Amino acid sequence: MPPARPGSFAIETLRGVGQVALQEKLATGTLITVALFSAGWKPGAFGLLGAATATATASALGAERGRIRDGLEGYCGTLIGIASVTYLGLHLSSFLVAIAGAIACTIITASMSTTLGTWGLPALTGPFCVVGSVIAIAAPGFDRVWHGGPPASLPSAASGSTAMTFGHLVESLFTNVSQVFLLDKWWAGLIMLVGLALASRGVLLAACAGSLVGTLTAWALGAPAALVTGGVYGYNAVLVMIALAATMLVPTRIAIAYAVAAAVCSTVLTAALANAFSPVGGHTLTWPFNLTTWAFLAAVPAFTAITRSRPKEESA
Repeated sequence: MPPARPGSFAIETLRGVGQVALQEKLATGTLITVALFSAGWKPGAFGLLGAATATATASALGAERGRIRDGLEGYCGTLIGIASVTYLGLHLSSFLVAIAGAIACTIITASMSTTLGTWGLPALTGPFCVVGSVIAIAAPGFDRVWHGGPPASLPSAASGSTAMTFGHLVESLFTNVSQVFLLDKWWAGLIMLVGLALASRGVLLAACAGSLVGTLTAWALGAPAALVTGGVYGYNAVLVMIALAATMLVPTRIAIAYAVAAAVCSTVLTAALANAFSPVGGHTLTWPFNLTTWAFLAAVPAFTAITRSRPKEESA
């Protein structure tokens, strides 16, 4: 396979950033990258480092050219890069972990795509979750990697006020989106939504609906308002709605209701997994999104009222 031209590689890397939200449009990936840098140079730089490393690794190993072109080999690397600096802090070791983790994501993406493809399921962000969980659990055991990284913001036993003002509600709707990329900055979420709008109106509406469902579910169940506002409970619902309501199912009324039910489940699962993972750092990552989406997609063949769509690629 001939190496990609520098311009092509840059486009593939940016598309990899956008594929975190299951979108291949260059404009979407570019605006999401802008949003990352709006929150600080570290998430932007590390996100691009992870995406570029994973994309280059896939190219070197001879991955299918269409997947590389559409950014499907870079999105898990994007998240690993951001997670490395978020959880480990800014150190030389964090750069090395980001690079090694992105390489591992490429290999695990191929493995999970092959394995899950047997059941017609996409890998989603499963490779990121596998590698990210290993990093989060293993890092404290290595002095040259662990430097007392910042604690995670986690759902836990309900404590603190549950009262939500209108301002809290609006902020949560944006922060739920930014937390997909491990950011708690509402303005970054707003920029990301503009990027999703450039992908399609359906994607934008699905993301907004998922954010609202995640916020209302967490609030109705009595989650602390500070965590709801910080997007901790709602980001998985955003991804679930994009995946099911705007990407992988034919968007009928029943299918949209099905997606909303999945978004509710992912919000509850977010708290459940955070508490289950708390002894080892509590990083839920996007496990709730993956597990919920896999379960609801696997059930589709049993329901005649719901139909899988046939997008060009469903591996993101």
